[in-house]
Amino acid sequence: MKQQMVFASTDSHYATNLEAAPGEVYDPQFEDLVRQMLLRLGEDPEREGLKRTPLRVAKALDFLTGGYGRTVEEVLNDALFEEGCVDETCDEMVVVKDIEFYSMCEHHMLPFFGRAAIGYLPHGKIIGLSKIARVVDVFARRLQVQERLTNQVADALMEALNPLGLGVVMEASHLCMMMRGVQKQNSHTVTSAMRGTFRSVPRTRAEFMELMRR
Repeated sequence: MKQQMVFASTDSHYATNLEAAPGEVYDPQFEDLVRQMLLRLGEDPEREGLKRTPLRVAKALDFLTGGYGRTVEEVLNDALFEEGCVDETCDEMVVVKDIEFYSMCEHHMLPFFGRAAIGYLPHGKIIGLSKIARVVDVFARRLQVQERLTNQVADALMEALNPLGLGVVMEASHLCMMMRGVQKQNSHTVTSAMRGTFRSVPRTRAEFMELMRR
């Protein structure tokens, strides 16, 4: 009996079902590239354990780089609310910390992952808290460097919220340092981006850093 061929659309560049269904063909060109890579590594793509690997890798990479198919505007989706004071006396800080993120180093295409802390001083607008984490994913789910990722998140939230000040701190472990190169398994990289009063007012920045560490 001939096996049915199942094709999955990759128009959104985001695989939602990461399993390999029997007879499924997800992205023939992508899968062929993975087969060629397996051959280059000295493997046999037809052996039992690797037969579905090209499909799984294609799906996994599309999922891990799904940020290319998303925008901040789509993610926010009217989750901005009028709230709080609108003058320069605003001093009620919003801080969301321990936001997990996963990304891939653009130099070696190896993962780096960690946690982000984001704080801002509202200036007439607030954002749904879950949306802050989703904005992080928009930029993390791409080939990245941590420095750029931190700044992109800060700039996107500044544009959306127009707060008096905003800060983003990210701490991550990079497999390109842990598995290869210097092979330092306990190393961590910390990056920060400060905007508005978080940059110009030392007391505001210090309050954010203190709240972030609690």
